[in-house]
Amino acid sequence: NQKYLEFEPNSPLKKFLEQTSKMTPEERAVFLEKDESIRVTHESSAQEGQTEAPSLDEKVNLHFIAFVNVGGQLYELDGRKPFPIVHGKTTEDSFLEDAVEVCKIFMARDPQEVRFTIIALSKDSF
Repeated sequence: NQKYLEFEPNSPLKKFLEQTSKMTPEERAVFLEKDESIRVTHESSAQEGQTEAPSLDEKVNLHFIAFVNVGGQLYELDGRKPFPIVHGKTTEDSFLEDAVEVCKIFMARDPQEVRFTIIALSKDSF
């Protein structure tokens, strides 16, 4: 899906994608584990927002998942799980709606929980 995205010239994500483009998924995982720039960027972003940011020494439960369309299948990538999770068929046209349906299932587990954020990487604003 990279062909649909534009990256800042020196962004950690752009550098990661360029540096790992010829690697296997396993090699990318090892590279990602050692890449401090993505970890620092993630932690910095996770601590921004409308609520008071915790101190840097405080333990926080930082967690993210991503949804991707690979070969017409909707995959959930969760760093805490050993393998991607397939949620079924999707298309370029239905990807957003399909991912939203999975998010609704997550939200239904605990309707009172408000500690989550959804971000879409998109060329166009919606």
